[in-house]
Amino acid sequence: MQNLDELYNLIKERQTNPKKGSYTDYLFSEGLDKILKKVGEESTEVIVAAKNPGKPRGDGELVYESADLLYHLCVLWAQQGITFDQIKKELAQREGLMSQFKDRPEIKDL
Repeated sequence: MQNLDELYNLIKERQTNPKKGSYTDYLFSEGLDKILKKVGEESTEVIVAAKNPGKPRGDGELVYESADLLYHLCVLWAQQGITFDQIKKELAQREGLMSQFKDRPEIKDL
């Protein structure tokens, strides 16, 4: 099974050496707007899967949709020239930082 490093590296490889007929090649050839649309769609599907557990893949629905979102995020990062190491570095810099609930911006309920 792939980890995110391997997935990102495969996506970068497909970006550099397109494989005709691959979904990754299709996304890169369609460009940023298509990639952003897919990230948005997959984000929504993650939310719906979390909100409606058990349908149609049971608890696996959230896992399935989360994997789709991570894949499409990796495609977006590659398209934008962001490396997975940059993402990991940013996460590492946040580790151990303390923040108080009151310091976070409020998200208004819809």
